[in-house]
Amino acid sequence: MNILKLLDKLSNDKFFTKEATRLETLTNISTFGKKTAVAAIPLGLGALMTTPAKAETLDSTVSGSVFKNALTDALQLALVLEYLENEYYAMGLAAAGLIPNSDRPVFMQISKHESAHVGFLKSTLTSLGETPGAKPTFDFTAGGSFMPFTDYNQFLILAQAFEDTGVRAYKGQAGNVMANKAVLQAALQIHSVEARHASQVRRMRANKGWIELADGGNMPSATNPVYAGEDNVNQAGFNTGTAFGAAAGSAAYDEILTGSEAQAIAGLFIV
Repeated sequence: MNILKLLDKLSNDKFFTKEATRLETLTNISTFGKKTAVAAIPLGLGALMTTPAKAETLDSTVSGSVFKNALTDALQLALVLEYLENEYYAMGLAAAGLIPNSDRPVFMQISKHESAHVGFLKSTLTSLGETPGAKPTFDFTAGGSFMPFTDYNQFLILAQAFEDTGVRAYKGQAGNVMANKAVLQAALQIHSVEARHASQVRRMRANKGWIELADGGNMPSATNPVYAGEDNVNQAGFNTGTAFGAAAGSAAYDEILTGSEAQAIAGLFIV
């Protein structure tokens, strides 16, 4: 199947633009979901967000607002990452002569998806009574370390780093959005699409579509935090590398990024 048709099928943009009907159950938090949220309260967004995270106190009489914070903080973090990707691809597509004509349709499609994700997350936060964080000011040179809009190879490097970060970050926040089935479903749908983006960009760089060990594949050392921990071969007490080796064992299971780890990576590109 043509990659553009595949990407289009994997992202139902109508879902992400029909927030009202999809969000009717956003405030119906189950007892199980509340317990899950207590066990996985994310770190505040800190310097990444324009407003400070609400204080959270966990005790035996935790109020419903705490669970709401766990959910909305996860969504705010996702929004920062989607803002970053959305602006990055928009700027790349606007840079004259940067993206070869043969590759432009791929990034045009990915950009369309990221824009839809931003719109959905903002609408979801608003429906939950939370003001969506403002888009940060981005510096995609990371203080002069990269020149992604004049060097296509560097553009691809950062595209891979951002997509691989997003995939791991969405997994890391899964426990915080389990409190709401509608949000969980949407987050899983976005997560799988981001994974397809990551795999496509990785292959455009002549890398494997998956990650082996903590090696991103021909990536500069500045991107090491994106792949930290991916060499783990222990899953629920089982050594996944026993039968086929550490590389295959680690590749069989993607690892998460915690909220603070994802924030630190995004923070490198935020003024």
